[in-house]
Amino acid sequence: MTRELKAVVVDDEQPAREELCFLLDRMDGIKVVGQADNGVTALTLIGDAEPHVAFLDVQMPGLTGFEVAQVLLEKGSPSFVVFVTAYDQYAIDAFDVNAVDYLLKPVEKVRLELAVQRIR
Repeated sequence: MTRELKAVVVDDEQPAREELCFLLDRMDGIKVVGQADNGVTALTLIGDAEPHVAFLDVQMPGLTGFEVAQVLLEKGSPSFVVFVTAYDQYAIDAFDVNAVDYLLKPVEKVRLELAVQRIR
C-alpha cells in the first residue's frame, strides 16, 4: 500500500471547493487536510499543512493560483500543484510553474483519478 497523500483545496467559490473535496474524500489513499478561499491564505495553509498536493483555482482574490504556484516553486516546496479551473486558456502557462495537471470544472472523477495517479 502506498502512503496516503495529503491534499489542500484552494478555490474562492465554496461550492467548487466542496465538490472537489467530496470527490477526493471518496478516493482511496488521499486525504484533504485543509481548504482555503484565496491565494494568501493558501500559502499559509500549504506552509503549515505541508501537503503532497495543492489543488489550486486559477483566478482568486489576493494571489492567483499561478502566483501561489510561483511562490511554491521559488521556495522549493515539495508540494505538487494541480490547477482546477473553468478556463482552458491558461493550460500552457500551468506547466511553466511545474503543474502536474490542469483540470477543467466541473471536475470529472476519472480525470481527477488520473491526476492523483500522476502525483503518485
